[in-house]
Amino acid sequence: MYKLVAIDLDGTMLNSYGVVTEHTKNVIKKVEEQGVEVIIASGRPIDSIKTIAKEIESKNYFIAGNGAIVYDMKKDEIIYEKTMSKEKVLEIIKICEENSISYNVYTEQEILATSLKYNVLYYHKENLKKEESKKTKINIVNDMYEYIKNKQDARFLKITICDESKAVFNSIIRKLKEIREIEVLEVAHMARKTIKQGTEEYPISYYYTEISTENVDKWNAIEFLIQKLNIEKEEVMAIGDNANDKMMIENAGLGIAMKQSTPSVIEIANEITDDNNEDGVAKILQKYYRNINF
Repeated sequence: MYKLVAIDLDGTMLNSYGVVTEHTKNVIKKVEEQGVEVIIASGRPIDSIKTIAKEIESKNYFIAGNGAIVYDMKKDEIIYEKTMSKEKVLEIIKICEENSISYNVYTEQEILATSLKYNVLYYHKENLKKEESKKTKINIVNDMYEYIKNKQDARFLKITICDESKAVFNSIIRKLKEIREIEVLEVAHMARKTIKQGTEEYPISYYYTEISTENVDKWNAIEFLIQKLNIEKEEVMAIGDNANDKMMIENAGLGIAMKQSTPSVIEIANEITDDNNEDGVAKILQKYYRNINF
């Protein structure tokens, strides 16, 4: 039996509206009742993940910032971190500002943005459906460079870069790859999400990448956690859909890709489940764990 299940959020556990369905919650709860450690492994900041972890009754650990942080919920503290230096963050911001490219800075508690666009717009619309304590904190900052320069005691998890133009996006990626001691996530496709307002649905699409410090990925964070829990890598199931899930899907005992996953993830997965709008996470868990019927 797989003793630890690591599950991505956006595009995986969450459907296109940013919701964990009741069916998926119930299946995860049944898996946890069998003594399995079910953890969230997401690119989101800590506070955004905490609320979803509580929804699925995952009580012990989660991974934030694409592996930059492992968080212990019982102790309410960070137990592992590989975050970005302020100097690197400022260097990247400078390049983005000089090239008029959209970007966001993720700290352990909030998302810093210069405007409500792309992924931040999605999180903002998601927040409108949530009570205050469950919202992803978004801080709109006019002068990001000065704000970061003067910010004290913050942990910088990652930076996301977004643009609708592939040519503009590719140009900035080439410049970012010249910076030393950072990782630039290889993403070749557009992110596609759906925003719902009343009875209307609005699709949003954009090219994006994520930047972290060197040697940060979800698998490295999982390795830290399984050593702590005395679990073998062969006893890990990892479920995801995107380039930031590739390492954990490739290295886990069982790597699962969602049906709509990026092609590079599909290629290395052991198995494909249904997409995030068809309870794909619930279906694969029901296949591998006993007595989960509704």
